[in-house]
Amino acid sequence: MLRPLLPLLMLSALAQADEPLRIERLQRCEDLLSERQVFCAGTRGLAAGEVKVLLGGKALPASALRRDGDRLRLDLDARPSAPLWIEQGERRSNPVWLSMAGSHVLAAKPNEVAKNMDGLTTYVDLVSLIIEERFDGRKEAERLAQKYGAKVVGAIAPLNTYQLRLPAADLVQRDALVLRLGSEVSVDAVVVEESAAESSEAGAATEQKPDKDEWAANRFLDAVNYYQRRVPAKQAPIQATPIRIGIIERDVDFDAADFSSYLAPCDPQRRTCLYARDADKPDGHGSTVAGILAASWNQGGNTGFLSGLDGASRGFEVIVERNSDAGITANVAASVNLVEDGARVINWSWGIHRVGAKNVDGDEVDSLIRSGLAMGGYEELLEEFFLWLRKEHPDVVVVNSAGNGSSFSSTDEYRLPSSFVTDQLLVIGGHQRSERDDVAVDDPAYVVKRASSNVDMRVDITAAACTHASTLRADEVGEVHCGTSYATPMVSGVVAAMLSLNPSLAPAQLRMLLRRSAMTIGGNYDFEPMDADDLTAPILPSERNYELRNKDVGRSARLDMQKALDLAVQSRDRVR
Repeated sequence: MLRPLLPLLMLSALAQADEPLRIERLQRCEDLLSERQVFCAGTRGLAAGEVKVLLGGKALPASALRRDGDRLRLDLDARPSAPLWIEQGERRSNPVWLSMAGSHVLAAKPNEVAKNMDGLTTYVDLVSLIIEERFDGRKEAERLAQKYGAKVVGAIAPLNTYQLRLPAADLVQRDALVLRLGSEVSVDAVVVEESAAESSEAGAATEQKPDKDEWAANRFLDAVNYYQRRVPAKQAPIQATPIRIGIIERDVDFDAADFSSYLAPCDPQRRTCLYARDADKPDGHGSTVAGILAASWNQGGNTGFLSGLDGASRGFEVIVERNSDAGITANVAASVNLVEDGARVINWSWGIHRVGAKNVDGDEVDSLIRSGLAMGGYEELLEEFFLWLRKEHPDVVVVNSAGNGSSFSSTDEYRLPSSFVTDQLLVIGGHQRSERDDVAVDDPAYVVKRASSNVDMRVDITAAACTHASTLRADEVGEVHCGTSYATPMVSGVVAAMLSLNPSLAPAQLRMLLRRSAMTIGGNYDFEPMDADDLTAPILPSERNYELRNKDVGRSARLDMQKALDLAVQSRDRVR
């Protein structure tokens, strides 16, 4: 009776062996506070038999690995953060960044969330405490947990922030405990998590999605050509510096032609390398954001800016990392880990609005909104993050999307994180090509403001908001996606390239060079723009060699990738 089944079983095993090998999940599990870190990896395509797990190119010992079907458990002692991948026979998985930095938080399960009075999904029994800096955060969190019958389950230790699981069965009990915890002398703020933050920041579906070459408005190809020629120039060649970039996104589809080349071994000292969990579709938010930086040339329908610099650069490491599904708290935890792992640039293509935020027309913003309770906690958490950056990592720059609510980016009661005023945060708006074909690329009329893009003085610069999504088939052009989410990595890529040319540039100097090199968009309003037409902070005379009558003064700033790189080269001697 069993004999007829044998051919079917053999065919099934062969089919599994031919299936691509992928890592779809990787995050801390079990005790998140233990010094010995345990990671759980969820895989696809793992066949029966021996599996090799490599961290930083070195195979982990069998004693550190335990397998349960498609799930791998990795028990690691202290070691450096590094890319991790698995091999089985001739097959090799996508590389994923494994951070040993230690900041991790738990995400709520479906039965651990509820709808609040604003109709938003919120965590019932998981909150985070920001402990006053004069206290030992771990000890104080443990004391408070014991006092209130809670348990410490996660931590962002550099920010003195600890996650507690409360003895709460509903929101009434949770809010009562939050009120009591918030009144403790040692507690700076309580962070209440509301729904996930991975929602796309793309513009409204009714907005026009142009099919022209949007990146020409930022001199994308000119910048690639300049870098490729200037770095190895015979006269005064430049020794480029490897740069690490952190992208706060969920995953990337390595089955897409744009990313399939990253399945092969990659030397980060010689070319662009990409590390990410594998996605199940090529046109997701993470794939599109990462593709603007790292899509392979001559593979799919896209061309990544940093991958276009291969051969001249000393390499870029693009790390797509999200920590867990715990919303904004996880975004911050992942950012802390990436900074501690050496990332100089952090890309935040996300943001949130407070319930009741108004757009430029006076209507309420209806996407990516959070309650006042949640916004208060997030604001304190982000403030701690930027204070920590300023103190411990002053050379790191965060590049953040302005948002797509047709609203304002600068008021902290309405929008986070873009409202923070710090040299280490660049805020990016979005533009698209105008209908005019009779003007030069540097003419302000070459582009128009994206109707959905958030605006005002806090926006530092705009970039092309529309790009093509990746596809599974090679050389196929994907659907157009638009939003400030996609303008942001354009600037992140340029900033990373500038740092590779001059790693001594500080965040304030990077902003200065981006603004000095910028082209313009919009009219000249003599510093008093009307009807929310101030897409960015107006260009000042000091940003145009103090020429009071310069035609750019008073206009909004638009990214010029080629000129920004040129100024970065000049800064090697002039800006210190």
